[in-house]
Amino acid sequence: MTDLEDLPIRDDLRGRAPYGAPQKAVPVALNVNENTHPIPESVAHDIVARVAAAILHLNRYPDREFTELRRAFAAYLGHGLDERGIWAANGSNEVLQHVLQAFGGPGRTALGFAPTYSMYGLLSAGTGTEWIGAPRDDDFELSPETAVAAVLEHDPDLVILCAPNNPTGTPLSIETITAVADAARGIVVVDEAYHEFADPGTPSALTLLEGRPRLVVSRTMSKAFAFAGARVGYLAADPAVVDALRLVRLPYHLSALTQAAALGALAHSDEMLAMVDEIRGQRERIVDELARLGFRPYRSGANFVLFGGVDDPHAVFEALLERGILIRDIGLPGCLRVTAGTETETTAFLEAIAAFAPAPAAPSHAE
Repeated sequence: MTDLEDLPIRDDLRGRAPYGAPQKAVPVALNVNENTHPIPESVAHDIVARVAAAILHLNRYPDREFTELRRAFAAYLGHGLDERGIWAANGSNEVLQHVLQAFGGPGRTALGFAPTYSMYGLLSAGTGTEWIGAPRDDDFELSPETAVAAVLEHDPDLVILCAPNNPTGTPLSIETITAVADAARGIVVVDEAYHEFADPGTPSALTLLEGRPRLVVSRTMSKAFAFAGARVGYLAADPAVVDALRLVRLPYHLSALTQAAALGALAHSDEMLAMVDEIRGQRERIVDELARLGFRPYRSGANFVLFGGVDDPHAVFEALLERGILIRDIGLPGCLRVTAGTETETTAFLEAIAAFAPAPAAPSHAE
């Protein structure tokens, strides 16, 4: 059998590993930040009906410009947007790939703040873009001063800000986003994949789009919309950015079935997002209970919690897996990450993780 290294792949791809997260059939899967709440049955029936209607016309190509879907996304986002400033693709990863294809490439650089979403580096590598991972502040926070200093030091062609950040869950202030957007000469992408889980009243980078033609705000239907299996991501930007993305997309890249399903979900956005408050509540429950047990949960504005204080993350990961609970070992020393699931799933995780709580500190004795 031929080995990968025997093939004439690009030199800059040699030695790299593809994106990977454990895929295991377990009773409680809380490792990839999915929305574990199912789609409401009434909504599912409408989506099925729309997809069935689309099947009757699969002999024809879909709308290449997916105009109706772009209008629906604009209506959902608000902020005075219309379809001219909306783009969509098969998951937000493909949206980001389009951005890197259009504005990155050989001789160009993309800047992010590590640790952050691992796909940014992989997508950069796939497009021949040099990836730069600048450091964060303590506790994975990112201040305007730290972010702008990195932008001025590296002068990147693209900056990717994850708000809130994956895998740490750290919220990103609108002040930091504004400072980066005003300091960078290139494209600034704000990845708001988890924005719907942020605390109520948290401003979106969408509020900054007007007057900033190089600012891009990316979203996904995978998380809050419980639509991970449908693979639908989208962005809002100046219409000129959308025109640039047309230059690199494949023809008819969004199938008629994908468009129909997404339109069905958006038509019921209130029902689809009804579980967000409950998920946010389970996130806070996880934070409170982990802290009570002696772990160190980090600040999160997403549907997951990163927590420290784990003596042997890999051993704890394996022990939980043996109990049918799958969480994520992301490689940060002393840390594990868990998705906020249903109340039952959260209870199962909290009861299991209690067995690995850090030993309480010895009491001090006054002289």
